[in-house]
Parts: sequence; C-alpha cells; structure tokens
Amino acid sequence: MTELLSMDQAFIRKLTDIVLANLQNENFSVNDLARESGMSLYSLSRKLHSIKKKTVNQFIREVRLYKALEMLQDGTLTAAEIAYKVGFGSPAYFHKRFHEFFGFPPGKVIKGDANNRDLIIRARRDIENGRRKPAWSTFILSAPGILLLVVSLGAIGFLLYKRFYKSELRDSLISSDGRISIAVMPFQNRTNDTIWDIWQNVIQNEITSFLTNYEELKLKQPESVSGLLKDQGVTTYTSLTPSLAGIISKELYANVFLLGEITRAGPTLRIDAQLIDTKTKEVYKSFQITKPAKEDFIFPIIDSLSVQLKNFLLITVLKKELLPDERRLTSTDSPEAYRYYVNGLKAFLRKDFSEAVDLYSRALALDSDFTMAASDMSYAFSYLGQLDQTRKWFLWLYKKKDMMPPLQKIFVEYSYENNFGTPYQALKCLKRLQDYDKKGVNFHFLLGQQYLELGQVSQAIIEFEKNLETLPPKSTIDWDYTSLGLAYHKAGQFKNEKRLYKRAEKLFPGSSELICRQAVLSLTVGDSSTSNQHVEKYRSVLKNNAISEAEITTKLAEMYSEAGFQKNAEACYRMALSLEPDNQVRIEALSYFLVDSGRNIDEGLALADAALKLKPDDFEFLHIKGWGLYKQGRQQQALELLQKSWDLRKQYSVYDHTAFLHLEAAKKPVAGQG
Repeated sequence: MTELLSMDQAFIRKLTDIVLANLQNENFSVNDLARESGMSLYSLSRKLHSIKKKTVNQFIREVRLYKALEMLQDGTLTAAEIAYKVGFGSPAYFHKRFHEFFGFPPGKVIKGDANNRDLIIRARRDIENGRRKPAWSTFILSAPGILLLVVSLGAIGFLLYKRFYKSELRDSLISSDGRISIAVMPFQNRTNDTIWDIWQNVIQNEITSFLTNYEELKLKQPESVSGLLKDQGVTTYTSLTPSLAGIISKELYANVFLLGEITRAGPTLRIDAQLIDTKTKEVYKSFQITKPAKEDFIFPIIDSLSVQLKNFLLITVLKKELLPDERRLTSTDSPEAYRYYVNGLKAFLRKDFSEAVDLYSRALALDSDFTMAASDMSYAFSYLGQLDQTRKWFLWLYKKKDMMPPLQKIFVEYSYENNFGTPYQALKCLKRLQDYDKKGVNFHFLLGQQYLELGQVSQAIIEFEKNLETLPPKSTIDWDYTSLGLAYHKAGQFKNEKRLYKRAEKLFPGSSELICRQAVLSLTVGDSSTSNQHVEKYRSVLKNNAISEAEITTKLAEMYSEAGFQKNAEACYRMALSLEPDNQVRIEALSYFLVDSGRNIDEGLALADAALKLKPDDFEFLHIKGWGLYKQGRQQQALELLQKSWDLRKQYSVYDHTAFLHLEAAKKPVAGQG
C-alpha cells in the first residue's frame, strides 16, 4: 500500500523533482526553482525555511549532493564526471561540498557497500520528509591559489576585523537571557476630545499582543501595568510622566518601557511614542506616525507602530553578537535581513565562504541598501576566487559611499583602495579611520598588514604587538599570531618568533597556518628534527582538510622557498606540476620560482612563453617574462613587458605590490640610458 504523504512532504518532493529535472544545469538558480514551483521567491523561502530550516540555495545544493551519492554508489562514473552531471561547475568544488556535507570524500563511496546503500536510503527519506541532516564536522576551506590573488590581503585583514567578542558587549536593555523585557504604558489622549479615550488602552493592548509573538521579547501584561498605576494613585493617564512610568517598569522588572501619546491638529491625527531605558531614563528610540484623524486609520497606525517597534527591538537583540563599532557600521530596518547578515558573518568566520555569500545575498534581497552585507559579501567572493563578483560589489559600494555615515564611508574607501588601489592609499585611509574613531575599532592588525606589504617591518611589528595587547586571548584567532610571527621572521627576531608560537600553540593546536610558520622557522634556524616533525604535521593537517596532493606540494614548495631551501622548493614545484600538468596555477608557480630565484631563468621564460602563446594578454605570465628578461639584463624588452602587464592589471583593477616594485626597478636603468 502506498504511504500517503503529508502536505509538507508532497511540497518537498515536488521541489526535489524540479531540481532533479534540471540537474545538469549548473546555472539553475533559486529564482528558477521559485518560478517552476509557481511561487514567489519570498514565499518559497519562507515555506522552505519553516519546513526544513534551510535556504533555497542549500536545498538545491543538497538535492544535487544526494543524487551524486547515489551515482557514486553505482560505480560506473568517476567523481569528476558525476560532479558535472549533478550541476557542479568544478570537480574541486564538488569534492569540497560533498566532503563537507557527508563527512567523507567522494572517493570513499565504494560500490556495493551495504552501509553506503543504507545511507542513500536514509538520505532520500530525510530529504523527502523534511528532516534536518545530522551535524557534520566543519570543513576548513584552504582556497587553493586564492592567496596568490591581490585581494587576499584585504580579505585576511577583513576577517580579523570581523571577529566576534563575547561577554561584555551587551546592550543595557537586554537581559542576561538575551531577551528584552518591555512594559507598554497606556497611551495618553492629548487631543482634548474624549472620543479618543478608549484608544489609550486599545493601543497598549494591541502593541503588547503583537510583540508577544516574538520569543526575543518578554512583554509585561497590561493588567499588571494597570494594577501598579492604581497603586500609585493614577486616576487619569494625562498624569503619567516618564518618571512614574519608570517606577512602574522597575516594579515589573522591565528593561525598557514604551510611553506614548495621541495628539491632533485639525484633520490630522498623530501618534508619538518613546522607548525609554528603565534605569537611566535615556530615550533609545522615538516613533511618530501621522494619519487623517478618522477612526478608520487608527488600526493601520497601531500596526505600523508595532512593526517599527518590533524591528528595532529584534535588531537590538541581534546586535549583541557584533562588535560595538560594527553596530554603528551595520544599518538596516529589517530584522530578517539583519539575522541573515549575522549568520553570514558567522559562516565567514568559520571560513565557509560559499554559505556566507548565500546568506549575505538573502540579506540584500530583503534590503537592497544593506551596505555592510554587500561589503562582507565582496570579501567572501574574494576568498572564493571570484574576482569579477568582488569587483562588482566593491564598485557598487563605492558608488554609494557618499550616502553613508562618515565611519562607514571611510571604511568602504579603505576596502576599495586595499583591493583596487595601492597599499599606500589604503594606509592613508586606515590612518583616517583611526583619527576619526580613536576609541573605536582595533585597526592595529590592518595597519600591521599594510606596513608589512610595504616592507616596513619594524612598524608592522609595533602594530601587530599592539593588536595582541589589545585583544583578550579568547578573542584572538591564529592569524593574530602568525602575522606577527612573519614580521618577526623578516626582522630576524627568531627567539621572539619561537616564544610567540609557543603561546599560540596552546590556543590553536591544529592551525595549519601556525604549523606552517613553525616549520619555516625550524628550517631557517637549522633545527632539522623539529622541522621534519612540523613539515609532516603540516602535510597531515592539509590532507585531512581534503586539500589536493598538488596543492599540498605547492604549499610545501612555498614553505621551503621562504626558509631558503631552494633545491627542496624546486623539487616540490616540479612534483606539483607533474601531478597537474595542465593547471595554469602550477605552471605559473614553477615559472615564477625559476625566474625569481635565478635557478633556471631560461626554463622559467620558456614556460611563460608557452603559456603566453595560449593567452597573450595574461598579465601574470607577462610579468614573469618581463622579470626574467630584466634579470638577464635585457632592460628595454623587460620594461615593455612589465609595463604591458601593469597596464592590463589596471584594466582589471588588480594591484600587486611586487609587480609595482619590479616595474619601478626596470624603469631606472632604462631612464639612465636616456
């Protein structure tokens, strides 16, 4: 007998069938699913979230992944082939998402394995019944090759800026349980017309009833307020002062109270209300709504006031999860958009940048002027290597900067200069931020990054040390330590560097960044036994994070090169290329290494030439070739190629400080010849 489906199950099955019918279309979007399901995107999002607690993007992705699991079980296709068949544009991205979702890589799915077959059955049942999948271990994205992009410096700095602080950052109107306790007072009739007297309690009751629906808020009942007013001898609401309302609110253990009045001027009726702190009597927010003085309009007035009040209070609760300065930078009237933004920020901080983009996009769909969501999303795109999207959102923000508050405007200018200008200009913006907001955001880390890129190592150390002095240990992340460690390393302060890593080990024992820095240090100082341990540990951590062997080998090459072990570095670069011979990133890495290190400039130039035959305007390979010719003393040709590379970078708004220094170096001998 066929089991009858509930309405929710039938709805989920319908959506699943639509996605499966469009499985190979990697461009199948949330808008497409909404259209084919006969719903608006807003309605679809609300219903899907109420049933499965998922976004539409998540749902589409998970249907693709469940189907991929079935196809892998069959065993007739490779993981790469299946990736394209289920709508993923990249096998690498499919591998990452699959491992993140199921807890094991695609290669671990064995044909005929009973456990996997059972898993498929359970997975299919779960998605049709709308059950939530069990939690899986967090996948730490390494973003292969993205750190080679110029945007990475700004993104790393941004990530440090966007950390969360726990404990003390709590608004006084929020209770220890994270909720706001509020008492709504009767509204005072100041129209001199007794016909409006009845609405004094009606407005109070309607607002209280509306706000009671939100679990973030604790409402004191109107009966309790009325009883205490009688105890205070109040016979008419016109005698209800803020001081008296504060006494009533305190008796009810309410954090805040709402005090309002009804006034009239000719044909116009106005409702004024103030949200006031019980302890300090500070006015948090004022509300004012004006309509024609007819009773037909009183309920729309109450509804409008209730919504405005609800939005302000819910956003206030959400703000407790942000830095105080971020609260000033983050502006929206939509609590739903704000919630997506906060969750997107959490995804960003755990380095799930795809999820962050999805959540920021949803915030912007609800409030298209939510500039901080757009700013955060641009950085998330930079980590995903999607420079076109990064550029698009930075330009969007930059156009809106003149409509922003001063602090946010300067921060947007800094972000723009850091990604599409120069580190000199970004440094000026950071100093302007500090001058404008001396007691605000901790900018020491960002300043340290800028000084380090400009080669001003001593100044970078000062800023990085201030950064660690300012932050409580629990609020730090591994980059706070590894960035200072890198600066120590460049300054030759190896003892300070070693002590720093010992401190960091206690907080971040499994950090790949920290292990890498420890390996570089031990290699540099000639501690061979310790360096071997760190190198193997580094390799193991990367492998456990599902990083490809070619990418792991490339990272080892970079590590050996920095420590001065150029022979080992060259061997690793060559091994990485042999593993992925058609990968342009691997070719570029070996080519640049051979040229820059001087180990084999001719071979490096040959690799660059071969790449340029396929893509003559690749500014990275033009830069490599120009730098190689410069090292060979062919100054005029070198300058022409380096200049061409630079001009192409400018077209794409991609600043690279090393490329800038190389171009300046090539100009000097040519200018001298003139």
